Amino acid sequence: MITRARTGDREAFALLYREHHRVVHRYLAVRTRDRHLADDLAQDVFVRALRGIDGFAWQGKEFSAWLLTIARNLYLDEMGRSRSRLETPVAEFRDAEQPHCSTELLALRELEAVENRETVQDVLRVLNPPERHCLELRFFDGLSAEETAHAMGRSVGAVRALTHRAVRRLRWSAGAVPV
Repeated sequence: MITRARTGDREAFALLYREHHRVVHRYLAVRTRDRHLADDLAQDVFVRALRGIDGFAWQGKEFSAWLLTIARNLYLDEMGRSRSRLETPVAEFRDAEQPHCSTELLALRELEAVENRETVQDVLRVLNPPERHCLELRFFDGLSAEETAHAMGRSVGAVRALTHRAVRRLRWSAGAVPV
């Protein structure tokens, strides 16, 4: 399919898009926490993939891993740009369980979520890149072990072992388990 897409076959690229869009969009939606921004970034991922498909070289990893690398880079670029903006993220919709929440309370909840996300990111720094990537895919993006294995170009058993080691290392760094 990739070979056909490289030759300009639109239908082949459309099939690649349909096969991988869900994973790319979910990856971005979890990170951005903004459905509209995730939509835009996911489209940018596929535009860049289309433009750079000639540069895709098979390295034993799945095509989706290449797409997720593009998505990660676009997300990091977007976060770098958004830090220079003077915006405060607030909830897009009211909490259905608490219909009488004030805008201030919703903004405070959102800020708490941002702080929690930053705390988790700090804790994840004790992990090596494959462990961190594995946990992000499994727990932040909600991918199954099979989907994570596909995205990382590894076997399901390797992903489960990597997940176990990463969680154990996190627990060890927090002092929850002895060495």
